Amino acid sequence: MGKPAAGALGRERTYICIDLKTFYASVECAARGLDPFTQNLVVADTSRGRTTICLAISPAMKKLGIRNRCRLFEIPQNIDYIAAPPRMRHYMEISARIYGIYLEYVSPLDVHVYSIDECFIDATSYLSLYGLTAREFADELRGAVLARTGITATAGIGPNLFLAKVALDITAKHEDNGIGELDEERFRQDIWRHRPITDIWGIGPGTAERLAKYRVYDLMGVAALDERILYREFGVNAEYLIDHAHGIEPCTIAEIQAYRPQATSMVNGQVLSRNYSYDEALTVLREMVDASVLELVERGVVASSISLYVGYGSEVRELRRLDASGSASYVDGCGHRRSTTAEDIPRITPRPGENRVEPTRNGDRERDLYAEGARRAGAFTGEHGTRPAGGRGAYAHAGKQRKLQERTNSRRKLQEYFERLFAESVDPRRPIKRVNIGFGDLLPEELATIDLFTDVEAEARERELQRAIIDVKGRYGKNALVMGRSLRPEATGRERNEQVGGHHA
Repeated sequence: MGKPAAGALGRERTYICIDLKTFYASVECAARGLDPFTQNLVVADTSRGRTTICLAISPAMKKLGIRNRCRLFEIPQNIDYIAAPPRMRHYMEISARIYGIYLEYVSPLDVHVYSIDECFIDATSYLSLYGLTAREFADELRGAVLARTGITATAGIGPNLFLAKVALDITAKHEDNGIGELDEERFRQDIWRHRPITDIWGIGPGTAERLAKYRVYDLMGVAALDERILYREFGVNAEYLIDHAHGIEPCTIAEIQAYRPQATSMVNGQVLSRNYSYDEALTVLREMVDASVLELVERGVVASSISLYVGYGSEVRELRRLDASGSASYVDGCGHRRSTTAEDIPRITPRPGENRVEPTRNGDRERDLYAEGARRAGAFTGEHGTRPAGGRGAYAHAGKQRKLQERTNSRRKLQEYFERLFAESVDPRRPIKRVNIGFGDLLPEELATIDLFTDVEAEARERELQRAIIDVKGRYGKNALVMGRSLRPEATGRERNEQVGGHHA
């Protein structure tokens, strides 16, 4: 097997992983005095159309077989539900209140916040302090959260972070009290043969696909596979797979809190509300660089590398046959009506022998086109909706990374660098749906590059201007001062300034 079995997991520490069940939906139900286990509710911005993703659905809807993170049009029409618009700032406030409840029982040094609705607690020293078992302590925390917020939590218990998380994700849902627990014996008994393997923390559809090449479909198969094969396939990441296949996770909360990365970076990205043309996306890119430069200046850092990622949208939004001769028209991804033969319609046109995709009689075109796009991408459907089996890269995209010859946070210079990357890597004929930019190798501002050709005074004036803009935005709001380009109809900056995490605050 490669890894020791006896004593490998140990009981030196006891970890509890707590998850707030369907958090956003539970918060909305609690605000309305509704029971999320009986009330059908989705958290989704319906103004974005029927293809928008539901950020959460209530447990009552899950019982009906509806998947979390589904799209609105995927919900059967015979199901009545309440659609609650996202309120991200409110969710953050509730999450902070629940974190405060945890701190009434444990020290912040023993808590690792994993996400807005999930955290790990090292309960080792508190069990003897309170005279409770791990299950009793987890139930105490869950009860306090329910009594004071109306939100139900589930928990997983294990001797390390990995087993606590897997206990939460897999075994807790089968327990009447919502608390799962794993030790060495139960891990091998209940988890080793569990399928699909993508239910295991840290194993996505891309990893599962690569393991399937060796007929490995569960952790037992990973443990039995020759480690040389795993290292050849996954490189250094094979170590995580091998450890987890044996239920081992040496990292502790103390080590996580003590960790300081050697290199830092910053990323800014957004999914556009519709398909954008090349020029429209360029406007958005410029806005994103403007906002990111302000953040660099505010943090007092400079960047020496940049990256750009652009995700293309569907190239056919509507397909319409005109006559029996094969003539057809379609609306392209940017909304332009075009006439052509059916055989020349890009991407969505079926290969010989396949069924042609056309709008259904009831006009549910989104379902047809989305299903076809997912099929062509080799989509994987799991707990969190439909996504490409090989990861995000299964969808058409473009982008580049570039190491700069200087360290800078100059808006003028960084705009030029990004526009050059955009021109070099993006196909101007294709619609654009996603834009991500990144800044790497961040260092303190005093390490900015200065050479014989640097206009030190001009860069100092620019930096002072950026700081003045930061002060105005901090005092009067982010939209108090914007670039003229943000007034263009395709611009997204002003709307995003009023959002949290890409959703209404």
